[in-house]
Amino acid sequence: MHLIFAAALCSVLVSILLKRYKSQGLDVLQIITWNYVVASLLCFIWFKPDLAHISVSTTPWWIIILLAMLLPSIFLCLGKSLQSAGIVKTEIAQRLSVVLSVLAAYLFFQEQFSSLKILGLVLGLAAVCCLILPQAVSADQAIATHPAKQGNSFIASGNGYLLAVWCGYAMVDILLKYTSSLGLQFAVTLNLSFILALLFSLILVLLRKTQWNIQAMWAGLMIGAFNFANIALYVKAHQWLKDSPAVVFAGMNILVVLLGAIAGVVIFKEYFGKKLILSLLLGLAGVLCLAFSL
Repeated sequence: MHLIFAAALCSVLVSILLKRYKSQGLDVLQIITWNYVVASLLCFIWFKPDLAHISVSTTPWWIIILLAMLLPSIFLCLGKSLQSAGIVKTEIAQRLSVVLSVLAAYLFFQEQFSSLKILGLVLGLAAVCCLILPQAVSADQAIATHPAKQGNSFIASGNGYLLAVWCGYAMVDILLKYTSSLGLQFAVTLNLSFILALLFSLILVLLRKTQWNIQAMWAGLMIGAFNFANIALYVKAHQWLKDSPAVVFAGMNILVVLLGAIAGVVIFKEYFGKKLILSLLLGLAGVLCLAFSL
């Protein structure tokens, strides 16, 4: 269980640090670029993917390239969501991406649905709806707090970024499962995606012609270490508890949401409205239902 807690803590630390660094005015794109430098190296060292024997003709490069473009894009949306919607809502949206992943498993991978799994999906979707609604209701408060956001558009309110995080993380999970179904090893897919994501991020930084910042470099290296540690520890937990995947799945998602909620209240003084609390409870219930359906 300590591995699951450590993985969840690393996941939340990524969000905390990204929100802190963004509020300090550091270039998020540079942070993301340095993050993938570390993630690529650690992935190669930890998982030891067999990159030397990759078949150029049979490797699904279009999926890996899509992943490479998707990963930094989601990271950018994550930073925007943390800043505009807050860490609590962002962590809930990120964890509830599993709802879309499960739906995709049914539609594209012929996975069977049980009544418990259907209940989990319904609760998860209800939680996402509750997550989006509060911003629209509290428009006057949002305008008073952020005068520059008058009109409180869907994107400006943070709801657009929340949806991007929700859909984006689900898409990454779906693509990783699809590459596995094609026979490509998880470690190979992950390492190639990280390397190409690094190149994609680097090109974007160079096109923007922004000056490199040493603080952004250190921030990116730290976030990259925690980001990869989250993945490595989660995979390790699944290996150690291979007969209890529900425990790992539920433990990880619930701990991330709870730790994110604690960080939001204690560190960032975020407000817990009734609809946010309802979204939190529905999301946790949905995760538990999906976990017990495994």
